[in-house]
Amino acid sequence: MLRRFIAILALMVLVLVPSSCSISYKLNGAAIDYSVYKTLSFGDFPIRASLVYPPLQQLFENKMKDMVAQNTRLRVVDNPNSDLRMEGEITGYTLSPQAVSDNAYASQTRLTITVHVKYIDNKNAALSSEQSYSAYRDFDSNQMLTDVQDELCSQICDDLKDLIFNATLGNW
Repeated sequence: MLRRFIAILALMVLVLVPSSCSISYKLNGAAIDYSVYKTLSFGDFPIRASLVYPPLQQLFENKMKDMVAQNTRLRVVDNPNSDLRMEGEITGYTLSPQAVSDNAYASQTRLTITVHVKYIDNKNAALSSEQSYSAYRDFDSNQMLTDVQDELCSQICDDLKDLIFNATLGNW
Protein backbone atom coordinates (compact mmCIF):
# COMPACT_ATOMS: atom_id res chain seq x y z
CA MET A 1 0.00 0.00 0.00
CA LEU A 2 2.79 2.41 0.90
CA ARG A 3 4.59 1.61 -2.35
CA ARG A 4 1.46 2.36 -4.35
CA PHE A 5 1.02 5.70 -2.55
CA ILE A 6 4.64 6.68 -3.20
CA ALA A 7 4.35 5.66 -6.87
CA ILE A 8 1.16 7.74 -7.31
CA LEU A 9 2.74 10.71 -5.52
CA ALA A 10 5.86 10.50 -7.70
CA LEU A 11 3.72 10.30 -10.84
CA MET A 12 1.72 13.38 -9.75
CA VAL A 13 4.92 15.32 -9.13
CA LEU A 14 6.28 14.37 -12.55
CA VAL A 15 3.05 15.41 -14.27
CA LEU A 16 2.11 18.55 -12.32
CA VAL A 17 5.44 20.26 -11.64
CA PRO A 18 6.53 20.76 -15.28
CA SER A 19 3.12 22.09 -16.25
CA SER A 20 2.90 24.53 -13.34
CA CYS A 21 6.19 26.38 -13.97
CA SER A 22 7.94 27.68 -16.97
CA ILE A 23 11.32 29.29 -17.25
CA SER A 24 12.19 31.58 -20.11
CA TYR A 25 15.67 32.68 -21.13
CA LYS A 26 16.67 35.25 -23.73
CA LEU A 27 20.17 34.49 -24.89
CA ASN A 28 20.57 37.57 -27.08
CA GLY A 29 20.11 40.17 -24.36
CA ALA A 30 17.24 41.93 -26.13
CA ALA A 31 14.40 43.10 -23.90
CA ILE A 32 11.78 43.95 -26.51
CA ASP A 33 8.04 43.42 -26.34
CA TYR A 34 7.40 42.20 -29.89
CA SER A 35 3.66 42.62 -29.50
CA VAL A 36 4.30 46.40 -29.29
CA TYR A 37 7.50 46.92 -31.31
CA LYS A 38 7.78 45.60 -34.83
CA THR A 39 9.96 48.07 -36.76
CA LEU A 40 13.16 50.06 -36.29
CA SER A 41 14.69 52.65 -38.57
CA PHE A 42 18.15 54.15 -38.68
CA GLY A 43 19.01 57.68 -39.63
CA ASP A 44 22.41 58.48 -41.07
CA PHE A 45 25.36 58.81 -38.71
CA PRO A 46 27.42 61.52 -40.45
CA ILE A 47 30.99 62.15 -39.37
CA ARG A 48 31.24 65.45 -37.48
CA ALA A 49 34.69 64.80 -36.01
CA SER A 50 37.64 67.04 -36.77
CA LEU A 51 39.63 64.04 -38.06
CA VAL A 52 37.71 62.10 -40.74
CA TYR A 53 38.04 58.49 -41.88
CA PRO A 54 35.45 58.29 -44.73
CA PRO A 55 34.61 54.53 -44.57
CA LEU A 56 33.75 54.84 -40.86
CA GLN A 57 30.16 56.02 -41.35
CA GLN A 58 29.16 53.10 -43.58
CA LEU A 59 31.05 50.60 -41.41
CA PHE A 60 29.32 51.78 -38.23
CA GLU A 61 25.84 51.92 -39.78
CA ASN A 62 26.18 48.42 -41.25
CA LYS A 63 27.37 46.94 -37.97
CA MET A 64 24.41 48.49 -36.13
CA LYS A 65 21.90 47.17 -38.69
CA ASP A 66 23.49 43.70 -38.61
CA MET A 67 23.35 43.64 -34.80
CA VAL A 68 19.62 44.40 -34.83
CA ALA A 69 18.92 41.88 -37.61
CA GLN A 70 20.85 39.10 -35.85
CA ASN A 71 19.62 39.70 -32.30
CA THR A 72 16.01 40.85 -32.60
CA ARG A 73 12.87 40.15 -34.58
CA LEU A 74 12.51 43.83 -35.49
CA ARG A 75 12.22 44.74 -39.15
CA VAL A 76 14.66 47.44 -40.23
CA VAL A 77 12.70 49.93 -42.36
CA ASP A 78 13.38 53.31 -43.98
CA ASN A 79 10.48 55.07 -42.29
CA PRO A 80 11.31 57.71 -39.63
CA ASN A 81 7.89 57.01 -38.06
CA SER A 82 8.83 53.43 -37.23
CA ASP A 83 8.18 52.05 -33.74
CA LEU A 84 11.83 52.68 -32.78
CA ARG A 85 14.45 54.91 -34.37
CA MET A 86 18.18 55.46 -33.95
CA GLU A 87 19.97 58.45 -35.37
CA GLY A 88 23.00 60.51 -34.48
CA GLU A 89 26.48 61.41 -35.55
CA ILE A 90 30.07 60.34 -35.19
CA THR A 91 31.45 63.16 -33.08
CA GLY A 92 34.95 61.98 -32.28
CA TYR A 93 37.82 60.28 -34.07
CA THR A 94 40.91 61.06 -32.05
CA LEU A 95 44.47 59.87 -31.62
CA SER A 96 46.29 60.30 -28.34
CA PRO A 97 49.65 59.08 -27.00
CA GLN A 98 49.31 56.54 -24.19
CA ALA A 99 52.61 55.04 -23.13
CA VAL A 100 55.98 56.77 -23.14
CA SER A 101 59.12 54.81 -23.90
CA ASP A 102 62.51 55.40 -22.30
CA ASN A 103 63.47 57.82 -25.10
CA ALA A 104 60.50 60.08 -24.21
CA TYR A 105 58.51 59.19 -27.34
CA ALA A 106 55.07 57.61 -27.30
CA SER A 107 55.24 53.85 -27.63
CA GLN A 108 51.47 53.35 -27.76
CA THR A 109 48.80 55.43 -29.47
CA ARG A 110 45.08 55.26 -28.73
CA LEU A 111 42.41 55.61 -31.39
CA THR A 112 39.10 56.65 -29.84
CA ILE A 113 35.78 56.88 -31.65
CA THR A 114 32.78 58.65 -30.10
CA VAL A 115 29.22 58.36 -31.38
CA HIS A 116 26.29 60.48 -30.23
CA VAL A 117 23.07 58.44 -30.47
CA LYS A 118 19.48 59.59 -30.23
CA TYR A 119 17.22 56.60 -29.49
CA ILE A 120 13.58 57.41 -30.17
CA ASP A 121 10.77 55.21 -28.88
CA ASN A 122 7.65 56.32 -30.79
CA LYS A 123 5.42 54.06 -28.65
CA ASN A 124 6.68 55.18 -25.23
CA ALA A 125 8.53 58.51 -25.19
CA ALA A 126 9.71 57.90 -21.62
CA LEU A 127 12.04 55.18 -22.95
CA SER A 128 13.70 57.49 -25.48
CA SER A 129 17.26 58.57 -24.73
CA GLU A 130 20.16 60.57 -26.05
CA GLN A 131 23.73 59.67 -25.11
CA SER A 132 27.31 59.56 -26.35
CA TYR A 133 29.28 56.32 -26.47
CA SER A 134 33.04 55.92 -26.83
CA ALA A 135 35.34 53.00 -27.45
CA TYR A 136 39.05 52.77 -28.22
CA ARG A 137 41.93 50.56 -29.23
CA ASP A 138 45.63 51.06 -28.63
CA PHE A 139 48.28 50.31 -31.24
CA ASP A 140 52.06 50.42 -31.36
CA SER A 141 53.31 53.88 -32.30
CA ASN A 142 55.84 52.30 -34.66
CA GLN A 143 52.91 51.40 -36.91
CA MET A 144 51.34 53.85 -39.32
CA LEU A 145 47.67 54.56 -38.63
CA THR A 146 46.87 53.86 -42.29
CA ASP A 147 48.23 50.31 -41.86
CA VAL A 148 46.03 49.43 -38.87
CA GLN A 149 43.10 51.80 -39.31
CA ASP A 150 40.66 49.37 -41.00
CA GLU A 151 41.07 46.67 -38.36
CA LEU A 152 41.01 49.12 -35.43
CA CYS A 153 37.86 50.82 -36.71
CA SER A 154 36.14 47.47 -37.17
CA GLN A 155 37.01 46.40 -33.61
CA ILE A 156 35.95 49.74 -32.14
CA CYS A 157 32.66 49.68 -34.06
CA ASP A 158 32.01 46.18 -32.67
CA ASP A 159 32.44 47.57 -29.15
CA LEU A 160 30.23 50.58 -29.92
CA LYS A 161 27.41 48.50 -31.39
CA ASP A 162 27.42 46.29 -28.28
CA LEU A 163 27.35 49.31 -25.95
CA ILE A 164 24.54 50.98 -27.89
CA PHE A 165 22.48 47.80 -28.27
CA ASN A 166 22.71 47.00 -24.56
CA ALA A 167 21.80 50.57 -23.54
CA THR A 168 18.81 50.83 -25.89
CA LEU A 169 17.29 47.59 -27.12
CA GLY A 170 18.92 45.41 -24.48
CA ASN A 171 17.42 47.60 -21.73
CA TRP A 172 20.51 47.28 -19.50
